[in-house]
Amino acid sequence: MGRWQDGRGKLIVHGAREELAVPLEIASSYRARTTGLLGRDSVDGALLLSPAGSVHTFRMRFPIDVAYLDRRLRVIAVRTMKPGRLGLPRLRSRHVLEAEAGAMEGWGVRVGVRVVVVVE
Repeated sequence: MGRWQDGRGKLIVHGAREELAVPLEIASSYRARTTGLLGRDSVDGALLLSPAGSVHTFRMRFPIDVAYLDRRLRVIAVRTMKPGRLGLPRLRSRHVLEAEAGAMEGWGVRVGVRVVVVVE
């Protein structure tokens, strides 16, 4: 796994039926993590914040799905957050995935699912 650098990649979701590849933006620097999805009207795929244990949606323009991942990239919690909210920190969370509200359910991202990050 190691430490990622800011950039692009793919998120591979190991679902019950098949693997799904989702476009991924990686935000690992302090600046990229603090900017996140602020000021955007949408996101193509998902955004990975690493390291991260919690998020907020202040100044966001749209509701998002948030998946908290442990150090092995296993989903430990999934929440939908409206703009202007502060998410609770998850003690075991090392990384956070963000996507437009409703997207993660369609991808099969739920508690217990393991994901893989492929850097391009």
